[in-house]
Amino acid sequence: MKLPKLFTGTLVKRYKRFLADVVTATGETITVHCPNTGAMTGCVDPHSRVYYSESDNPKRKYPCTLEFVETPGGLVSVNTGRANTLVGEALAQGQIQPLSEFSDIKAEAKIPDGGGRFDFLALDSAGNAAYVEVKSVTLLQAGGRGEFPDAVSERALKHVVALQRMVSLGHRGVLIFCAQHCGIESVSPAWSIDPNYAQGLVEAAASGVEVYALACKTDLETMSIDRQIDVCFS
Repeated sequence: MKLPKLFTGTLVKRYKRFLADVVTATGETITVHCPNTGAMTGCVDPHSRVYYSESDNPKRKYPCTLEFVETPGGLVSVNTGRANTLVGEALAQGQIQPLSEFSDIKAEAKIPDGGGRFDFLALDSAGNAAYVEVKSVTLLQAGGRGEFPDAVSERALKHVVALQRMVSLGHRGVLIFCAQHCGIESVSPAWSIDPNYAQGLVEAAASGVEVYALACKTDLETMSIDRQIDVCFS
């Protein structure tokens, strides 16, 4: 995935969930859009070096978007929307080994007989279906362990339950954790933050939902899936 042109700055603060103040390289303080609804724990410490993009859309109230933050544990992409693009590209190119036989990839698939959408519907040559949900992971704990979610998320739990239902109907249900924090080496459910989600994920995995985690790499000009990493449920 090719990234937009990035500009450097220093983070002042993130606030109101979708906003952050940044001091640019020229010393100007600007307000940028923060495309992340989570707590962003460890990713928005004041004085952190950040990278932001700039849109030429004249209708945007805040033309700049916060993209990356440098943390003591590594560079992290805080734009959650990029996780879907990264995984979508990897699926289309057959780079995710457990799903490499699926060549027909459709984004934003309606959940059958239910409200909402999955991130992807993948079909193989025989028409077999895999429903895929992607979650961006940015919370880094000790030992390189990433955790999801970083705040209580009823929506995330609903997706897990919906994937479980797809498995009961004879399809493949797949949850992919996309670790956008470059310091993450494994992913676990965040038991201390959202025990209901963690328990739901364990139960879904036991019933046949496939759970994978992928690490990312970036040179701040491009970003891509790097490798599959471990998922630990405890």
